[in-house]
Amino acid sequence: MINVLMIEDDPEFAQILSEYLDNFNIKITNFEDPYLGLSAGIKNYDLLILDLTLPGIDGLEVCKEIRSKYDIPIIISSARSDISDKVVGLQIGADDYLPKPYDPKEMYARIMSLIRRYKKSSEMQEEVLDSAFRIDEKRHEIYFNNEALILTPAEYEILSYLIKQHSFSVSREQLVYNCKSLKDKDSKSLDVIIGRLRSKIGDSSKAPRHIFSVRGIGYKLIG
Repeated sequence: MINVLMIEDDPEFAQILSEYLDNFNIKITNFEDPYLGLSAGIKNYDLLILDLTLPGIDGLEVCKEIRSKYDIPIIISSARSDISDKVVGLQIGADDYLPKPYDPKEMYARIMSLIRRYKKSSEMQEEVLDSAFRIDEKRHEIYFNNEALILTPAEYEILSYLIKQHSFSVSREQLVYNCKSLKDKDSKSLDVIIGRLRSKIGDSSKAPRHIFSVRGIGYKLIG
């Protein structure tokens, strides 16, 4: 079964879509209140369908918030026809934008397309990395020697980027740019985070086994 989180303030619309998708073993859990949707355990869902016109907060802000924390497929489903909404939505992390009204068949097709794309990407990542490190992007967790590491958001972002660039040198600028949780980008914050990561995996700066400093460039993860 595919579990879909929906944040939509029109319960009738959500019910119609839910009944149709149920025929294809796709279960929709809808929240009319976006704040309840944000706290609904997003990592437990396979995909998000998001309206833009919501009570209390704009859907674009919801999209931005979710994308900063979770790697989940996001489809914006909205009656707002302004092209700028579509452009901004895709720029801040939505994978697709489906304007209302639409046939539920089209939503089904887009859901399946996105699920296939994300599954393929995950499988490719697992095949490429024969490593002591493993990323579970759905749960927002990183495993080292099959044990989950307890990480801050910034530590997760830095380590996951190094894992995805396994065996390649990564510049400090790349790491800082790809770490949205790193607030002070002009300080030694990156070095502090690298130090904490080394400590959590039993590594050291003097005799590293996994996270290596590359002089004049940045860092590299091996193993």
